[in-house]
Amino acid sequence: MRLDVSGLRKAYAGFEFGPVDLTVDDEVLAVLGPSGSGKTTLLSLVAGIAVPDAGSVTLGGRELVGRPPEQRRVGLVFQEGALFPHMTARKNVAYAADDDDRVADLAELLELDDALDRRPAALSGGERQRVALARTLAADPDALLLDEPLSSLDAPIRTRLRDDLHDLFASLDVPVVCVTHDRRTATALGARLAVVRDGGVEQVGEPSAVIDRPATEFVARFTGTENLLAGTVTRRDGDGVRVRVADLSLRATASVEPGTAVTVCVHPSRVELDAPDAADPSDAPDAGESNAVVGTVVRWLNEGSEYRVEVELDDGSLGLTAAVRPPTFDRLAVDAGSELRVVIPPESIHLLADDTPASMDPSA
Repeated sequence: MRLDVSGLRKAYAGFEFGPVDLTVDDEVLAVLGPSGSGKTTLLSLVAGIAVPDAGSVTLGGRELVGRPPEQRRVGLVFQEGALFPHMTARKNVAYAADDDDRVADLAELLELDDALDRRPAALSGGERQRVALARTLAADPDALLLDEPLSSLDAPIRTRLRDDLHDLFASLDVPVVCVTHDRRTATALGARLAVVRDGGVEQVGEPSAVIDRPATEFVARFTGTENLLAGTVTRRDGDGVRVRVADLSLRATASVEPGTAVTVCVHPSRVELDAPDAADPSDAPDAGESNAVVGTVVRWLNEGSEYRVEVELDDGSLGLTAAVRPPTFDRLAVDAGSELRVVIPPESIHLLADDTPASMDPSA
């Protein structure tokens, strides 16, 4: 089954959505963007809650535009679940398919057996979302849409349900579109990622490709690339180029014309930290083939699964943020003021070219 969105547009007072083109096969497309970017509008247009001004939506070759929601065979799970408060979980699920065997199968699939005889007010946030999903799946939809399914949940419940949804979606043979503002949810659930902004799609691709090779500075920032540095390509260097950033010459595996002003993008997870004596970084402005320099820890933050470590180069000309796993953090005994070796692998540098030519020092 394939969901095709082509030239989809909708104008509201003060906001214009589209034109948007997207294709979703039997996979999960995570749509990531800030509030007001058009994520929910996309779902509303596909589900038939809103009517587009232009464009088409086809599902398995069937045109959906012009059909009422109940004829589309598209399931929509709302952010808050939207359960019937006077019904038990069992009756909520059975409302979509009055079939005891089907209800039992979905309860087992979504681990709801202990919740079936309770009303929504007596369920946890995670249980309510599972019941809402079970009710939607009970109708056997040809496509599944989810609007911020985890945003209202506490962190431990959100992590557990995110893992469960990943496994569930892998077993479904239908297109799934999950919209979220949380990049961890998007990258955990999505086989592909679409980043949206101001009613348009900025980039679509596999999560790792979007994160490592963002098409715009907005995509870079919104997918977690905190290291965005102004630079200038100074010369070619083998299969890559040299980029002047402050007083540092970095090697990048890229193909950009010398003289081009660029934004150097390095995701924190790609910045490597080690003991200062692990190798002998060059004292010269040229950081060598491996882009190894010495820096000092300014501050660090424990984010649970990783540490965010801010490092400033010795001359104070440049600051970088690294994402460090707990074993590495402990091994290096990281603390404010400690000196570390900082490595930015050339293949981890992504260059976004600016339109304005920059001055160039051929000797760099």
